[in-house]
Amino acid sequence: MVPHLLGFHPEDSLVLLTLGEGDRFHARVDLPRDDSEIPEVVSMLSEVVERHRVDRVVVLTYSDDQCVSLEVSGALREALEEGGVCVVEAIRADGDRWYSLTGCSGSCCPVEGTVYDVTSHPLTAQAVLEGQVVLGSRRELADSLVGTDPDAIAAVEDAADRAMTRFQSAARHPLGPPAPQQARAYTVGEWQWVRERVSRYLQDGQRLDAEDTGRILVAMIAIDVRDVAWAEITRANAARHVDLWRDVLHRSPYDLMAAPAGLLGFAAWLRGDGALAWCAVERCQEVEPDYRLAGLLTSALTNAVSPSAWQPIDRADLSLFAS
Repeated sequence: MVPHLLGFHPEDSLVLLTLGEGDRFHARVDLPRDDSEIPEVVSMLSEVVERHRVDRVVVLTYSDDQCVSLEVSGALREALEEGGVCVVEAIRADGDRWYSLTGCSGSCCPVEGTVYDVTSHPLTAQAVLEGQVVLGSRRELADSLVGTDPDAIAAVEDAADRAMTRFQSAARHPLGPPAPQQARAYTVGEWQWVRERVSRYLQDGQRLDAEDTGRILVAMIAIDVRDVAWAEITRANAARHVDLWRDVLHRSPYDLMAAPAGLLGFAAWLRGDGALAWCAVERCQEVEPDYRLAGLLTSALTNAVSPSAWQPIDRADLSLFAS
């Protein structure tokens, strides 16, 4: 079940599945590299479980290192059980066999482990039938956000250069310094276009051409304009926004990636795809480490905030709508 929840097959990972009452969530973190990192991981996960009032969990480690798996899962189990949480089972999986880490014995969980093959499992067959793609690793998921068509990126870069030239021309007097009023008027015109263009995509699903992609990237350098696009994302249309911003990100020049990566991350989180959201956040922060939307998403993901807690942005609160 775990690869289908995450969208990839975890490796060297600690996975927490929550069950029962409370706000249920699933979490994956890298296995600690050494003993000094274990308390931080345990504290983070146990605090989130307590905050969401979860009362039953399953702990899984994906690793061929039995000692590390026992140490990490043991420390997490102890912390959770001290907080009154029932650890239903703790399991180590190495890709070929799974092992119980709770002291279970007998035919259900032999000491030599139990052979498993996720490729032949009914859940895998159902996922294939439904068109769900499960990648081989988290690295593959992260790499799936990297554009691989240099000609498409170059075309968007040329379009972005033209859009920037138009902005610079509109924002200046012929013989003087930048004119704030003219720049403001140009920005208002761009947010109106961005809103219309995003709405049109949601209706017809037609890919933005290079010219529109370059223009929207330049327009969203202004956070006010980016927020107009952000305000269009809802739980009902989040999946369509994931498709939109993933495609825009694939064709974005490196220095213009922050906005589409941030919007992709938000849409993925709102859709319930935490793994994709994390990868988008990392892509955004690679370009702009202090990008505020990525920081907000980091907080939401770290604290396992449910997408149901999101309240849609009131357009009246956006500065451009007050123009």
